[in-house]
Amino acid sequence: MSNKVVIVGGVAGGASAAARLRRLDENAEIIILERGNYISFASCGLPYYLSETIEERDNLLVQTVDDMQKRFNIEIRVNNEVTRILKEKKEIEVYSNGQIYTESYDYLILSPGAEPVVPSIPGIDKQGIYTLKTIEDVDAIKNHINAGIKGQAAVIGGGYIGIEAAENLKKAGMDVVVIEKAKQVLGPLDADMARIVEQHIMQNDIKLILNEVVERIEGEDNLDIILSSGNKINVRLIILAMGVNPETRIARDAGLEIGDSGGIRIDQYLKTSDPYIYAVGDAVEEKDIIGNNYTLTPLAGPANKQGRTAANNICGRNAEYKGSQKSSIVKVFDLQAAATGNNEKNLVQKDIKYLKSYTHSGSHAGYYPGSLMMAVKMLFTPEKGKILGAQIVGQKGIDKRIDVLALAIRHGMTVFDLEEFEQAYAPPYNSAKDPVNMAGFTASNIIKGDVKTVYWEDIHEKFNENEYVLLDVRTEDEYEESHIEGSVNIPVDNIRERIKEIPADKKLLIYCKIGLRAYIAYRILSQRGYEAYNLSGGYDTYLAEKYKFGEGLDLNEHMTKFEKKYYKVAADKHMPELYFYQPGQPGELTGKMDENLLI
Repeated sequence: MSNKVVIVGGVAGGASAAARLRRLDENAEIIILERGNYISFASCGLPYYLSETIEERDNLLVQTVDDMQKRFNIEIRVNNEVTRILKEKKEIEVYSNGQIYTESYDYLILSPGAEPVVPSIPGIDKQGIYTLKTIEDVDAIKNHINAGIKGQAAVIGGGYIGIEAAENLKKAGMDVVVIEKAKQVLGPLDADMARIVEQHIMQNDIKLILNEVVERIEGEDNLDIILSSGNKINVRLIILAMGVNPETRIARDAGLEIGDSGGIRIDQYLKTSDPYIYAVGDAVEEKDIIGNNYTLTPLAGPANKQGRTAANNICGRNAEYKGSQKSSIVKVFDLQAAATGNNEKNLVQKDIKYLKSYTHSGSHAGYYPGSLMMAVKMLFTPEKGKILGAQIVGQKGIDKRIDVLALAIRHGMTVFDLEEFEQAYAPPYNSAKDPVNMAGFTASNIIKGDVKTVYWEDIHEKFNENEYVLLDVRTEDEYEESHIEGSVNIPVDNIRERIKEIPADKKLLIYCKIGLRAYIAYRILSQRGYEAYNLSGGYDTYLAEKYKFGEGLDLNEHMTKFEKKYYKVAADKHMPELYFYQPGQPGELTGKMDENLLI
């Protein structure tokens, strides 16, 4: 006898569970109850409709009610809100059209999702303030834009949705300011990698305010945002993108177990504390595969997999959901930022010991046109090199590299495995040594003791001229353009002939642009008896963090005069393949520069 399965909520988790149930059991009675108007829509695509990057609103609708009912023979009831679970009776109460009715079930799948965070501050309920979570939300914002209301727009929150909203509001013709209470944007990244994104945001004429809290909102048509610093920002439109909270009310009221993170507690089979009730999606807390703690993961990928797994188990498949590593990627104008696994903040909170490395590699062979640099940060265990997390920022090829690293983390691989990774290679697509290989080589060298490293945050703490020599091994021209204060310059190719200029009784902190030449210098000097250290990630990583938002000089000053002119001409001619934003050096050029461009 087939089961009657009632699913609370559609979108990613609920809709995928329903479709999988039908594929496994043609005779099951399946009912989806959705409190909104839409059963399945592309919530991640909503920001791109604001700028008409996604032109047709209907393209946001992954499945319509009619199409899904016809294909899968599922009863779908929109505008039906489940208000109560009567688990002893295996029934639910549903509110629809002013009436309450009950519905029985054999199995219940909860997929209520999450609700946007709306702070309790004065003025938060004024006209012109929106969240961006549903089709109704994006319709309201789109209507505001289409009404031709001029002025500045504010996005409160610098996470993925906030940054995507800011970009698309800018493309829609609005002046935009992003306000973030943390000291950085994009929480999945560590601050040193987020700095690259922050500079790119500002280069695209979006104002960025960090480490500020919104105290209140005043005014009517013209809204004044009052910040914790006392500063005031005048805007006509506000989007709240401050994250989401799991929607757990009906689960709490039913006495289902709620985890420490605030989500519905589930086991590895997606069961709640009631054996006949499963839960999936943004409302659940799941196991982080690194550290085995429980965490919230409001991402579409895990929600879809959870829906499928819950359906498998209801149909007797005994499938296990093994947790999430929060793999994610975001587009920021011409830049991409991606992360998988844990970042440094997570590892410190979990008291997990780790090492880190930075590498800078081309998206494909440098001699083939269009190669662009990417910055790669790897986190790994000190002894065995097990990969704990990775972050990549760049313009091209980021997605395929983060996916490789995500797979490596999922299967418990080490940095030594990355050395052996064999990629498909041809000059238009890759380098013979893929950026993943390079990250593995660098991390492996650290573990094996082939190089000792220091990091950007260590430089001024460890540098004491009585004990250390800060050695810059770039060219003389690079050194004259910009260098770390207190350093001396001996280009790597001249070290052997100028070895007597390097004091043998002092430790060496060596740096170059990205770390490669410094590594070569390290190998030369360490084998000659010097105690040396390589600045991981080089001068680029050092600058990206040292001269962070609001605290440094104009980083364009670090380009040569030729680079400045070349960068400007390439930008004016809309030829982005000819320039790239490097950490700390906007417009850093990669590959061979074509001087004919300036003729």
